[in-house]
Amino acid sequence: MKESTSKEKVLKKVRDALVNAMPPPYDGVDLESPVLHPPHTPYPEEAFAASFSEAGGKFVFCQSVHEMATGIQALLEQRNLKMIFCRETFIADLLNELGAPHTGETGKAHECDAAVTACEALVARHGSILFSSRQACGRRGFIVAPLHIVVATSQQLVYDLTDAFKLMHERYPEKLPSMISLVSGPSRTADIEKTLVLGAHGPGELFLFMLDVESVEEDVREKDEAL
Repeated sequence: MKESTSKEKVLKKVRDALVNAMPPPYDGVDLESPVLHPPHTPYPEEAFAASFSEAGGKFVFCQSVHEMATGIQALLEQRNLKMIFCRETFIADLLNELGAPHTGETGKAHECDAAVTACEALVARHGSILFSSRQACGRRGFIVAPLHIVVATSQQLVYDLTDAFKLMHERYPEKLPSMISLVSGPSRTADIEKTLVLGAHGPGELFLFMLDVESVEEDVREKDEAL
């Protein structure tokens, strides 16, 4: 008789285990509680900012749209950016107000000095930004340009990856995007001689401008009351 292969032996053990299931070796094990430690702060904005900055991202907290526009304008002038890739309409309107040259032509994305995009969500625990191919910027918005600027709001914060993927299922109930990507800081690699290199597979710098929705709503209420 031909001797069984290693694969067949493993499969036989799996079949035997399924047929003759053994009781759990340990009683009273809690399988429902979260396995990860709780965040060091109850404020998701602080948790996200700390993790995002630790990964090499540059975080800017804005309490008004004007403050956000001013911050983006200062960055564009500081870096002397000649052309920006942007396909989101509301961000393009902001760039128009700032007088910043930009294009939404996908074929010209690789010629741009920076890309300004929105995102699907922000994961507070990991300081990660969730993107998908269903966004207006497509797949190139956060990969091609050497500098990536993300515009987001505090309402897009979720606590963990579980919450992020639950959000995506709720947002796209019929069919998920063909690509969902998590970005934690600028692109990096240490494959060559264990030397850290930024910008190897994408943007070498990542900025995130977060608009505090509560501050904006409070400002609107104060203005309404003054009228």
